[in-house]
Amino acid sequence: MRIRILTVGKIKEAYLKEGIAEYVKRLKPYASIEIIEVADEAVSEKASNQEIEIAKQKEGEKLLKIIKDNEFVISLDLNQRQYTSPEFAQYLSKAFQDGGASVTFVIGGSYGLSGELKKRANQAISLSNMTFLHQMTRLILLEQIYRAFKINRNEVYHK
Repeated sequence: MRIRILTVGKIKEAYLKEGIAEYVKRLKPYASIEIIEVADEAVSEKASNQEIEIAKQKEGEKLLKIIKDNEFVISLDLNQRQYTSPEFAQYLSKAFQDGGASVTFVIGGSYGLSGELKKRANQAISLSNMTFLHQMTRLILLEQIYRAFKINRNEVYHK
């Protein structure tokens, strides 16, 4: 199994870096994990909708350059279906079947995904209706992927 996580922006906080490293380590027996970061576009706090759209477009272009034509892509999008952990475990298992044992997750920037990137994705999911610190999304996704592997293998993992 192979998982790629394409994401906008770098992780700055040490506690998040440590958590991400821990889940990447925990996932090694189940899948190879590759995390690729692209630079986020600078947007002022008083940016217009047009400026935000331009930034999303530029970030999307950077991500699209990395995605191969045959990749099975799942984008993270607030407006998509949410899953319980057992449902996500089933979903991920099916995604690996559909993707030929390889799945790519895409996490957009603070303002979300470009329209082109949304169109390129094979599927889209939402982690929650709640708003998270953008940098936390990567950690939450990795933890849920790890939990899904444990569920699918009937292995014990805390509830």
